[in-house]
Amino acid sequence: MKKLDTLLAEKLIQISAIKLQPDSPFSWATGWNSPIYTDLRMTLSYPGVRNLIKVEMARLIMENFGDAEMIAGIATGAIAHAALVADSLALPMVYVRSKPKDHGLENLIEGDIKPGQKVVLIEDQLSTGNNCMKCLNTVREAGGIVLGVVVIFDYRFSQAARALKRAKLPVITLTDFETMLDVAIDGGHITTADAETLQQWHNDPENWAPTGLDAVD
Repeated sequence: MKKLDTLLAEKLIQISAIKLQPDSPFSWATGWNSPIYTDLRMTLSYPGVRNLIKVEMARLIMENFGDAEMIAGIATGAIAHAALVADSLALPMVYVRSKPKDHGLENLIEGDIKPGQKVVLIEDQLSTGNNCMKCLNTVREAGGIVLGVVVIFDYRFSQAARALKRAKLPVITLTDFETMLDVAIDGGHITTADAETLQQWHNDPENWAPTGLDAVD
């Protein structure tokens, strides 16, 4: 039987929730050039993949954060997954914005967190870690006790790992960049040369540029 991280990475590539284009890179919101793009909201259109993520996230929460009292989705990509997991565990749920909405109550947290409530964060993808850190601080400021975060896909960037370690936030992941790279090679989705390009990018994503382009300042 395949391990969860391998199985999920295969499925994410198959449904194009992970796209690999070493020769025609994407532009991230950070301004980085990137040979990979993840859109994990795509999983919502595939019941089998959606259910796998829901079941495994719920299992990991029960195994690692058994005293959780609240699920918090990080907006916007993880909201639907957080709702599915919260329903599966029969727990209340909120979602956390990266910035206050510009009308009404200008909430950062949609829903009700009570002081002292034990919260598990749900994130779809972990890259720079900035959104996760904002959510962590918002929940803590509201009085919640954050037990940890469960992530569908982790890029395993060192800067994010360092920031979350400093914040004393345990991270549980379903699959990650290295697993995805192995799966992509084994499945014939990319060549060995492509894999080397992806690894070079991963080593220095902020300054990486495809051949023929100047590095990003």
